[in-house]
Amino acid sequence: MATRDRAVWGWALYDWANSAFATVVMAGLFPVVFRDVWSTGVAPEVGTFRLGVVNSAASLVVAVAAPLLGAVADAGGHRKPWLVGFAALGMAGTGLLALVPSGRWIAAALLYGGATVGFMAANVFYDALLMEVAPEERRDRVSALGYALGYLGGGLAFLGTLAVVLDPLRFGLPDTAAAVRASFLSVAVWWAVFTAPLVRWVPRGSAGPRLDLSEGFRRLADTLGRLRAHGPAVRFLIAYWLYIDGVDTVVRMAVDYGMALGLGSAGLMKALLITQFVGFPAALVYGRLGERVGPRSAILVGLVVYAGVTVWARGMDSVGEFYTLAVVVGLVQGGVQALSRSLFSRLVPQGRSAEFFGFYNLMGKFAAVLGPVLMGAAGLWTGDPRNGVLAVTGLVVAGGLVLLSVPGGGARRNAA
Repeated sequence: MATRDRAVWGWALYDWANSAFATVVMAGLFPVVFRDVWSTGVAPEVGTFRLGVVNSAASLVVAVAAPLLGAVADAGGHRKPWLVGFAALGMAGTGLLALVPSGRWIAAALLYGGATVGFMAANVFYDALLMEVAPEERRDRVSALGYALGYLGGGLAFLGTLAVVLDPLRFGLPDTAAAVRASFLSVAVWWAVFTAPLVRWVPRGSAGPRLDLSEGFRRLADTLGRLRAHGPAVRFLIAYWLYIDGVDTVVRMAVDYGMALGLGSAGLMKALLITQFVGFPAALVYGRLGERVGPRSAILVGLVVYAGVTVWARGMDSVGEFYTLAVVVGLVQGGVQALSRSLFSRLVPQGRSAEFFGFYNLMGKFAAVLGPVLMGAAGLWTGDPRNGVLAVTGLVVAGGLVLLSVPGGGARRNAA
């Protein structure tokens, strides 16, 4: 395998690695276990609010730190070590969740928050590495490959988790509680094992001296000046902040929302699994679509679908409808995420990828700060969790309107 291709596969397989956390823990197990085991004896809307606060707090930490971390990593050429370090934090927090006893929702929230910080901060440097492993003409496809492998890997990990949790005796475990604890440990191991190809195959890059934080702040201020001079990048970041709110909130809160409506957790887990396996081929197709019609146009198609999904979810009242929604979301979710990353990479100046992607992730994380809390607070205030899902519809629409002003969305005629 050529060095360049090996670097691409090593980079893309990290999406396979960390998607086990995103799917099994963040979207699947944690909302259920948090509500049923760690945060018991409270009204459903209170449990939803607590979960929203945990997600938002972790997002806020990364949102504040990401641009500074990117500045230090860009200047020192240490993107890969930063990625591995934060990934290790995520793995440790995930594994330690297996030790939290029933009723200790604060301990569970702190460990989950730490794991989420590790997961999201590592992604700042993972996204920035896209510019190193793929030339511009291949980034739509390579970015989509990462998301596609993430859907497949996350889906397979989640399938294994469901098999163990639904029938623990077959796997030599005494009960469901033991199966859940084993699942947290298995996700940590999965994450570690499939991070190894990135460590081995992705070049470290040109390593300069490590910078202290004061120099990082100086470089960050310099990047802010450069960012203001890049109007298209600024407009994209505003659009991204608006529309990714809806995307991330649907990902993180869907299972909890379904449980709040009284839908069975087993059916909701299966629906989440459907999203993963639909998302695998759909993300690959979306990467080709981005090459044919341009990433901006393909993103806009996905946003129209997302706006419809949030309105539809307001009136949902059966697992069958949740399954249908899972298929629809799977068709566009990975494509919107992948092409957002590749479109922004075209607007980033050389040598500033981690810094600019720090701001990219900052916008995404501030969206995740607002979305879950907004959804939880709307349900708590009105006494009906259904009203929360409509809180993000306007943001998706507004993001699409701002995205129309961003250039660089044309098709690539030389796409292979």
